[in-house]
Amino acid sequence: MKVIEAENLTKKFGQFVAVDNISFQVEKGEIFGFLGANGAGKTTAMRMLCGLSKPTSGQGKVAGFDIEQQPEKVKANIGYMSQKFALYEDLRVWENLRLYGGIYGIPSREINEKIHAALAQLGIENEKDTMVKSLPLGWKQKLAFSTAIFHDPKIVFLDEPTGGVDPLARRQFWELIYEAADRGITVFVTTHYMDEAEYCNRVSVMVDGKIEALDSPKNLKKQFDAKNMDQIFHQLARKATRGNN
Repeated sequence: MKVIEAENLTKKFGQFVAVDNISFQVEKGEIFGFLGANGAGKTTAMRMLCGLSKPTSGQGKVAGFDIEQQPEKVKANIGYMSQKFALYEDLRVWENLRLYGGIYGIPSREINEKIHAALAQLGIENEKDTMVKSLPLGWKQKLAFSTAIFHDPKIVFLDEPTGGVDPLARRQFWELIYEAADRGITVFVTTHYMDEAEYCNRVSVMVDGKIEALDSPKNLKKQFDAKNMDQIFHQLARKATRGNN
């Protein structure tokens, strides 16, 4: 079942083509890596898929809804987490979860059950009354992910979610991603860490607004005669002709 469909998706800012005629599909429960150097256009593409920016041309569907005609329906069926974490630092851990439960329109009784489940999954039951600003960065990261999928969305978009955290915390975060995918949540993730690209079912690599490669890490390494995703990324990134956008 396809939960993300992009067909000739294009975004222009004046004469500048940020996203240039990209087409791809993502299946339910897939972990899809969306890679590209700064300025490649991946964040602009993600904003279109999240219903936050209208395409200049082309079409896209997310969770069965048209990204241009039904952006609010798209937003209601996705979760989103950025590198900056949309957590409220002056609220306690459980208060953040309750707040997002209310925003997503989850019934109060169900919110309480989901808070207990989320805290248990994260192993932070003893920290439920801790102010978020006092948490270590790795814990904030995992809590932010829990708030992003608190309403059991069909898809969660993760925009460089592991930036700045240590390798152990990154591995723990990816365990949460695998658990979400096992529950049928599709994970669309951008990352600068090429070892994380290896954890994805499939990976696309954008260069200058175009998708230059798209396949499983195993197949891409064979195609590019590379030992790892880092080598592939650098081969493709060298073709870039534009700077940051």
